[in-house]
Amino acid sequence: MKASTIAQLKKELQQRSPDELLNLCLRLGRFKKENKELLTYLLFDADHEEGYVESVKAEVDEWFLEINTNSFFYIKKSVRKILRNIKKYIRYSGNKETEVELLLYFCQKLHDFTPSIQNNTALFNLYQRQLTFISKKVDVLHEDLQYDYGLALQELEVLTNSK
Repeated sequence: MKASTIAQLKKELQQRSPDELLNLCLRLGRFKKENKELLTYLLFDADHEEGYVESVKAEVDEWFLEINTNSFFYIKKSVRKILRNIKKYIRYSGNKETEVELLLYFCQKLHDFTPSIQNNTALFNLYQRQLTFISKKVDVLHEDLQYDYGLALQELEVLTNSK
């Protein structure tokens, strides 16, 4: 089965009644966890972006506490999983400020993590790539936000280079 384009879907959805749209949304939510998470964001969290960011940060804190520190293999797997989940939450929001804030928070948690990520090349490279990615994203934000997030980014880079 070939998926329709967004334009085709939009045109067809405009033809449907509100009851039909409601049933379609509920049916869509039954199939994948991500669909339910996106609907939850759109219905409950989209109007309260600060609260959404704080709830994601709290989840990130929990995930970092659960990391198995017996070997760097397990640490790498867990860190990649955390980053994948953060990127998924960023996709739900679509807000550039949220993206920068969550990625900065991830880098801060990774920097403060024990054992140090500087002892593992793969983790350190992942960290450096995220800092580079954040710096590119900061450049497209409003000037005031660029300054604030730029300071936080510089602080992480200075801390990294000083070790």
